[in-house]
Amino acid sequence: MTIDKLTRDAILRVGEVFEVIGRRIVVKVDKNKNLSDIFLDGEILRNVAVDSYIEIRKGFLIIVGKVEGEKIEEPIGRESNSYDEVDKNRRYLTVSLIGYIGQDRKFVAGTKELPLIGNEAYIITKDKIDIIHNLVREGDLKINIAKTDDDFDIDFPVDTLFNGHIAIFGNTGSGKSNTLATLYQSLVACLQDANKKEYEENTRFIVFDFNGEYIDKNCITKDKKVYKLSTLNSGGDKFPFPENGLLELEMLSILSDATEKTQKPFLRRALTRYRDAHHATLDIENYFKGILRNQVKQILTMSEYSSARQLIDSMRQILPPDYDDDGEIIDIDKDIKWHYKNGYYYLIGHTVSEDKKYFSDDSNVMKTEIYKRIDKHVFGDDSLDNFVKFLYVKLIDDVLADRVYADHIVPVIHRLQSRKADILKLFNTTPNESIWGESNFIVVNLNHVNLVMKKTLPLLLCKKIYSDHKLKCDGQKSLNIIIDEAHNILSTESFRESETWKDYRLETFEEIIKEGRKFGVFVTISSQRPSDISPTITSQAHNYFIHRLINRHDLAMISNAVSYIDRMTEESIPTLPTGTCIFSGVASQRPIKVHIKELADNYKPKSMTLQFRELVRPSSDFDEVE
Repeated sequence: MTIDKLTRDAILRVGEVFEVIGRRIVVKVDKNKNLSDIFLDGEILRNVAVDSYIEIRKGFLIIVGKVEGEKIEEPIGRESNSYDEVDKNRRYLTVSLIGYIGQDRKFVAGTKELPLIGNEAYIITKDKIDIIHNLVREGDLKINIAKTDDDFDIDFPVDTLFNGHIAIFGNTGSGKSNTLATLYQSLVACLQDANKKEYEENTRFIVFDFNGEYIDKNCITKDKKVYKLSTLNSGGDKFPFPENGLLELEMLSILSDATEKTQKPFLRRALTRYRDAHHATLDIENYFKGILRNQVKQILTMSEYSSARQLIDSMRQILPPDYDDDGEIIDIDKDIKWHYKNGYYYLIGHTVSEDKKYFSDDSNVMKTEIYKRIDKHVFGDDSLDNFVKFLYVKLIDDVLADRVYADHIVPVIHRLQSRKADILKLFNTTPNESIWGESNFIVVNLNHVNLVMKKTLPLLLCKKIYSDHKLKCDGQKSLNIIIDEAHNILSTESFRESETWKDYRLETFEEIIKEGRKFGVFVTISSQRPSDISPTITSQAHNYFIHRLINRHDLAMISNAVSYIDRMTEESIPTLPTGTCIFSGVASQRPIKVHIKELADNYKPKSMTLQFRELVRPSSDFDEVE
């Protein structure tokens, strides 16, 4: 049975405006409206309460407010004999105005008009809540992944949500992994339904998964390619990376943590030397041996012992080892010795002259083990290993020319050498092999990658993929970079790396998040420690899903970065239940508390909390009693 408008309004009426002070409104509640729920048209409506919406009617304008508090006041003179006990207490609501609904039935955030004293206030109904929470324009693509506090479904627009940067924050166990998986599972399904062929051709997604949460077959999408990388052994997958891409200045600088002013220029000179050598001749082996022979002659005629020893150590890194009959390594300087009085090397067992350097005669140089060992040098198939040899050659050249101090350069070569084994386990340099394979959605599992490469690899891949995307950018293709546990690589607090390297790492990601939108590159970050992440990155996000956060530094970051979250919403963040979050950003005119729908078990990421009762659950079968 339907009810007439007057009866309906009488049921929904809360009270009337009692006081107006700017955007702060006080509503006096009718004395018979203190119940928690109202039954109307077969539906149970939540009565007015703190944190609920309320509508104030001013002519044809519907002003929307949010209840921030309530109080009870007792009328003056209640002790008099004429006082009516029924009217002893009055309930007052403190309301903050959030927007209005015009005659076009659209919600607009902000204040157009203020109510007047005596304007009536009403409980807001589902149709008006739908208007307030309507984030999608007619004809737009949309996903349905959440419900409001009032248990109403809410649609999110694909555009304005995914064509911008997204930040998902929340303590462990707050539901952020489910939010990330739900968002992108719904997006993929929506785009595939719209046009699967265009979706596969024009969109790219890469997920950096630090804990192996998103690698299950059905998680996010079954049409994904998973790279299970490992530095523990050589049995993991290898990420396709072209050889010429690995031997680029920026890539080498990342891999070796090169300093900007000293080591990076050295890498640039060495890379130029390496490329020039390969372009100059087809017989790179003999060309390289010729360089080494000339350098050995110069080293053996040096008059400074410490520098000469350093350069001979560099030669050890270049020349292949040799063994005697007992399997012992034959050292390359076994037959030479430093003459401290005269200040030069000489061949052991030969007479030295005080007035002439012994190795100024080339015939003496050619008798040494170090010179003869050059003939046994052979380049291998590993281009990175071959390049390291050119680094040592360039170091020797620069020291001989007094261009650098070896102590400043050797560390960068050692770092590159030490990471060479990890690089070989992680990268496949086969030419023309695409990282995407047959899929446009890839997950990079870093769960079994060591700490150094966990920081380095995402930076390396993001920079490469971003650069390639920019070169091919025609405004018709998108790239979504999704970083779970983003504090691992976007942290401003790190004591294991130099300040220069940390600055470079952050600047690279800051460039992507600041400039990427112009090229169709969008970043999604998820983290349980938002205060550790660079403020430049967190403040550049367009939309936020904020789950439960307790740490005061994290809450302060949210307050600074997300300026359009009101005080009451901000205060509710530490007490949000699992799965509930505050959504705020350009896709919504105001912050909304939503509950993200939980995925089915076979679609969930592997982030569930272990239950001890499952570990000790009794068997369903009874043991036979003998």
